[in-house]
Amino acid sequence: MKRVIILVLDSLGVGALPDAEQYGDQGADTFGHIEEAMRKQGGFEIPNLLSLGFGNIDGAASGRLRQAHTKGSFGKLAEKSKGKDTITGHWELAGLYTEVPFKTYPDGFPIDFMKRFEQAIGVGTLGNYAASGTEIIEELGPLHEETGKPIVYTSADSVFQIAANTSVIPLEKLYHMCEIAREMLVGDVACGRVIARPYVIENGKRKRTSDRKDYAVSPSGSTLLDHVKAAGQTVYAIGKINDLFNGQGITVNVHTDDNMDGVDQTINALKKDFGGLIFTNLVDFDSKYGHRRDPIGYGKAIEEFDKRIPEILKAMRTEDVLILCADHGTDPTHSGWDHTREYVPLVIYGEQIKAGVDLGTRGSFADIGATVAAFLNVEATEIGVSFLPEVSL
Repeated sequence: MKRVIILVLDSLGVGALPDAEQYGDQGADTFGHIEEAMRKQGGFEIPNLLSLGFGNIDGAASGRLRQAHTKGSFGKLAEKSKGKDTITGHWELAGLYTEVPFKTYPDGFPIDFMKRFEQAIGVGTLGNYAASGTEIIEELGPLHEETGKPIVYTSADSVFQIAANTSVIPLEKLYHMCEIAREMLVGDVACGRVIARPYVIENGKRKRTSDRKDYAVSPSGSTLLDHVKAAGQTVYAIGKINDLFNGQGITVNVHTDDNMDGVDQTINALKKDFGGLIFTNLVDFDSKYGHRRDPIGYGKAIEEFDKRIPEILKAMRTEDVLILCADHGTDPTHSGWDHTREYVPLVIYGEQIKAGVDLGTRGSFADIGATVAAFLNVEATEIGVSFLPEVSL
């Protein structure tokens, strides 16, 4: 009954990739810049992450957090795929290479498409430009609430986002609009994800809710998830994992409200009796702090997660293996509000895993998928090199 827990600390990059300049991300360093900001504010308390080896990752926080001894092994992963999108990162973690990046729409979606979409949903739209999600609902929220027209916007990622006040457009109607968009955004107007962005007004402030829903394209090939499922094992998806893989290869899907709910649901899964994969995404790091360029809020969220790590380790069984990683960067000190092209961390821990092994810089996020496949004894992923021989006791 072997199990692997892949816990994605969404957007927690550890330094710019060599090709970051091509993406406008030279100098990006999500974790390093958060550590700097927190140090200036009085300190960064993440003893559990450091004990697992996070501070020993080459280049992480310029080596200031290195420990003499660690309970886990560590390294960092370069993204082989093109782009810096959430889907691209998660698919590569699961062993799938994206050679052609998803199409983006920095100038908004084509006018003829928007006219067809408006006709399909029976109402006009507002926006249709690249924007911060929190800023655009403040900017266009009053007009949306007056007219009933949904707010459409995008970003540097391949996303078609629809925001609406749920008292104006009920949640199910918003989801239906997204489903229509998902069906239409193919061919010449292909798009990686359609995202429902519901919000409410609390104390005079527009606040996005946890009822976000992603409608992604299906993976372009088989992934680690498919292989684990085909072997008769459980693939337990927590957070937005199910949405990012469009349900492919998943046997159990659990929605989460926030990071701490994601940790709770991961611990609940660990208490169940099954073998296979627990795949969790903690999205708040990205959505609440990275995109909002809030390094102190991001740092405090990491500290909050760090305090929960002992609970996760306590819930693990003898043959369980925990892997901490990310899917891209979102440096909260960088310009703009989008993802950053970065290395992502790799920390692996378990009673059957060697401590203190420096796994170096890996050539692909897919090394995680390859390692998990080898550990669970399922079909190998298409890409990736397993580091299991280096860390197995």
